[in-house]
Amino acid sequence: MTFPPLGLFALLASLSVAPLAKAAPLYSTADIFPPGKKHTHSSSIVQCPNGDLLACWYHGSGERTADDVVVQGARLKKGAKRWSPVFEMADTPGFPDCNPILHIDPKGRLRLFWVAVLANRWECSLLKVKRAEDFQGQGPPIWSWQDIVPLKPGPEFAQTMEQRFDEIKLNTAMWAEYARPYEDLLLKAARDPFKRQTGWMPRTHPLTLPGGRILLPLYSDGFNASLVAISDDHGDTWRASRPIIGLGPIQPSLARRRDGTIVAFCRDSGPPPGRVMASLSRDNGETWSAARDTALPNPGSSLDVTVLQDGRWLIVYNDSTRSRDNLTAALSADEGRTWPIKRRLEPQGDGATSFGYPAVLQAADGAVHLTYTCNGPRGNRIRHGVLQPAQLIAK
Repeated sequence: MTFPPLGLFALLASLSVAPLAKAAPLYSTADIFPPGKKHTHSSSIVQCPNGDLLACWYHGSGERTADDVVVQGARLKKGAKRWSPVFEMADTPGFPDCNPILHIDPKGRLRLFWVAVLANRWECSLLKVKRAEDFQGQGPPIWSWQDIVPLKPGPEFAQTMEQRFDEIKLNTAMWAEYARPYEDLLLKAARDPFKRQTGWMPRTHPLTLPGGRILLPLYSDGFNASLVAISDDHGDTWRASRPIIGLGPIQPSLARRRDGTIVAFCRDSGPPPGRVMASLSRDNGETWSAARDTALPNPGSSLDVTVLQDGRWLIVYNDSTRSRDNLTAALSADEGRTWPIKRRLEPQGDGATSFGYPAVLQAADGAVHLTYTCNGPRGNRIRHGVLQPAQLIAK
């Protein structure tokens, strides 16, 4: 028997180790801008066709009650190590501008959705949109068009609400004339055309279906419920789906299964125990099942889900029923039914104590990019994280 020379063993060993030595870390972060005193929250991120990353968020003295709140943004040029200086994306003078969402439609046009908050009340918010064909240069996009997005949920809105309340069997054994049951008050509001046509706000990225339909997830603090805006003309016009009803399912994030079922994972704004809630649509977003608790905890905070290139589902959320003191990523190999692989992404020991409202996308090279609100003693900022899903495996 003959053996290879020792030098060959050394070569093979070096080849097997080299990819690991050069592998990117599982998770790396960088703040888009330095921490500051003003409130900065609710970010969104997209990858441009040229490989740049574009992010936005809202910034000001507060939220709905602060009239100086504007939408800001920044871009990370392909190959760059640092984000650009911050620039303004939208401002409705004298009104708070909140909850911005970026989306690139099937025609390659960029849209910015956000709300101008009227009367300093979330339930009076006005859904707005801007569009840009030129958005891959330096600084802010060159906006070519701006409008409001009118939605007109009809009488079936209240009918669906009543049906879903019957399904989940609310406990209304105790009530008084001055404290009517929860569902009675909401059903009364749902029969008011003005109330059901206003106050719909975005929070998570739209979902484009294989046939080109775009679903824009929306929610209402007035109704403590959600729906999706549906566009069948590449985002030029929109109409409302039937509502997503439960005990406080808001800020839905959408993912589509291989059989066409769409799952809306929602923040829990209802009674304890805090759990991520889920609702299903089997007709391309037109109607939705009653939202029910999943096994994932939720402290009353937004989350985001995406389908990875390898078919697995990734959700980023606060793995707690009480606080936003962590940011966690979980993987599902069965299209959102179970989430056996979990990894804590934050905190990272830099003094930050609160992490919330993640926005998630997988870039063309396979890396997952996150932006999220990051707060602590040093101040408030939007953080950018890069996650390598191939390294996110069971231990």
